[in-house]
Amino acid sequence: MMASRPTRYVFVLVRPAWRVYPIASVVPAAVRRGRCAGRPWGGEVVRRTATDATDFEHERTNTHCDPSPSHAIQVVDPELAAKREAKKAAKAAEKAAKEAKKAALKAEEDARRQMLLTQADPNDALRDMYGDAPMVQSRARTGKVWTEVSKLDGDLEGQEVLVRARLQAVRSKGKSAFLVLRQATSTAQACMFVDDETVSKQMVKYASMIPKESIVDVGGLVVASKVESCSQSDVELQVREIRCISRAAEVPFDVMDAARSEQEIDEALARGEKMVRVGQDTRLDNRVIDLRTPANNAIFKIQSAVCQLFREALLSRDFVEIHTPKLLSGASEGGAAVFHVDYMGRPACLAQSPQFYKQMAICGDMARVFEIGSVFRAEDSNTHRHLTEFIGLDMEMSIYESYEEVLDVLDHLFVYMFQGLQGRFANELSVISQQYPVEPLEYLPQTLRITFAEGIKMLHDAGHNVPPLDDLNTEMERTLGRLVKEKYKTDFYILHKFPLGIRPFYTMPDPEDPDYSASFDIFIRGEEIISGAQRVHDAELLTQRAREHGIPLDQVQSYLDAFKCGCYPHGGAGVGLERVVMLFCGLNNIRKVGIDLDFDFAGMPVPRSPIRSLFVRSFVRFVPRPRCSLATRSDWPRSGRREPEGVAASDVATIHPSS
Repeated sequence: MMASRPTRYVFVLVRPAWRVYPIASVVPAAVRRGRCAGRPWGGEVVRRTATDATDFEHERTNTHCDPSPSHAIQVVDPELAAKREAKKAAKAAEKAAKEAKKAALKAEEDARRQMLLTQADPNDALRDMYGDAPMVQSRARTGKVWTEVSKLDGDLEGQEVLVRARLQAVRSKGKSAFLVLRQATSTAQACMFVDDETVSKQMVKYASMIPKESIVDVGGLVVASKVESCSQSDVELQVREIRCISRAAEVPFDVMDAARSEQEIDEALARGEKMVRVGQDTRLDNRVIDLRTPANNAIFKIQSAVCQLFREALLSRDFVEIHTPKLLSGASEGGAAVFHVDYMGRPACLAQSPQFYKQMAICGDMARVFEIGSVFRAEDSNTHRHLTEFIGLDMEMSIYESYEEVLDVLDHLFVYMFQGLQGRFANELSVISQQYPVEPLEYLPQTLRITFAEGIKMLHDAGHNVPPLDDLNTEMERTLGRLVKEKYKTDFYILHKFPLGIRPFYTMPDPEDPDYSASFDIFIRGEEIISGAQRVHDAELLTQRAREHGIPLDQVQSYLDAFKCGCYPHGGAGVGLERVVMLFCGLNNIRKVGIDLDFDFAGMPVPRSPIRSLFVRSFVRFVPRPRCSLATRSDWPRSGRREPEGVAASDVATIHPSS
């Protein structure tokens, strides 16, 4: 005979009274509803269970409570609660299984749809003429020949070509589709019309679903057509084959929005049309996309051309290209604007200028040298024309009698450069001017040279009170540029014989007037691009000049010693590449001519202006061991705003480096 099951009770506490009911019994309805004698039970509801009713038989009082509604009293059997929880868990598991099955079906459907978007319809007779191509992994070479978009012209009419380009835009309607293909600065139109012989309806649908900015291979027939919206305006491509090489995700902005000129946007807004304006910060935050605009592509071709023409002009005059260290054990141009880094536990810094290396090359009997390389300046100047890192075009040469021999070389160099840009790169300049309209640069066959004193007189005559021996600020430089343009019809000129007091200690004094020096600056559109001078090559005079500037000789002793063994008279200058391109193209911000990608390699962002971010952290891990040199032993002193003369002082950009 089975043992009787002990009676179990539920103890319900409706403060301050306990109510005890056996589970088997019927709990009074008034208790279940939380009411007794028509009045609500108030206070906190507590539930307990036990097998002995006497355990909790205490404090039983029939209390009249607050008349506000109370919680409903629940009577719970632990076994029933366990069953209920198990049932609830089973339902949750069943629901999760259904959700998982639903997600799997959705993923399968998405995959099927994606397959339809990326692959040809297997039932289409033209299925071999479209669809995503296999990933290019250097498996084999097929012998196919691709034609550049820029080469599509009337000479190819009637020929079949294969083009690889970005899909800039696609517009489809019914049985037709029009595509705009872009490659660097060139665009061309491709068209598709369903005829069931060369183009099928499924083929048009596939092409219309390719995301913009994807890379595609398009094969087709070149036919004559007037397409005003594309650079290749005399022909279009009748598509016979189309394959996607690399699909693009959604881009942060439309490249064509970024390619519009401010004038075009303003005119559209004046007509009441909505037009997207892509701001400078948005462009720099998404520089990879911004670089795809035709104007930006052309800007970097012009930048490359400036370096090419710089080399050509100097090599033709027997200059030798050198490459100097950029990681030094001491400042090359004074400690105020130096990026300090840690090198194997020892202090080091990034080179501010190759000037002293150039001078050492002259001391080593290399009569004419030049370099194209990075220059670093830790100066905090967030302006439209400053960068913390820029490319310096530096030159140094021995002279026979006068620093004007250096000016002769620079005169020839820049006239050659301007003529080369306007002649050999006219197409790129045209592309840039479409987005950034500007008047062509005016210059003279023989560059205008005026002395600093003559420039001051022009300012005085125009009503500007400028001290005769003080440096010109940015506003006065621009004002003088306007006056020169009005009087001499040139945007490019040389200002020389600067006051000695505003030049570095190693600048050669003017022997005829001690207030002036054998130095110069060169300007484009009223902004300085070059600073240069004849250097002091005599050790005794150099020592005297250092003392006059209050420079401790022990800090520059190795530099002074380099001239004690005899040195050719020499002079030189430095050019800021980005500033030359900016001013020649008439751009309003130097960041338009810099790559400026904010990629982060091992904790090291890579900007080139202080307002974007810092970039010194961990830099030393990526640079080689510094080479020994006379110019790397200690901080070189600095006197005056314009040091170093190797590169214009205003051509530096600026941040306070972090340690």
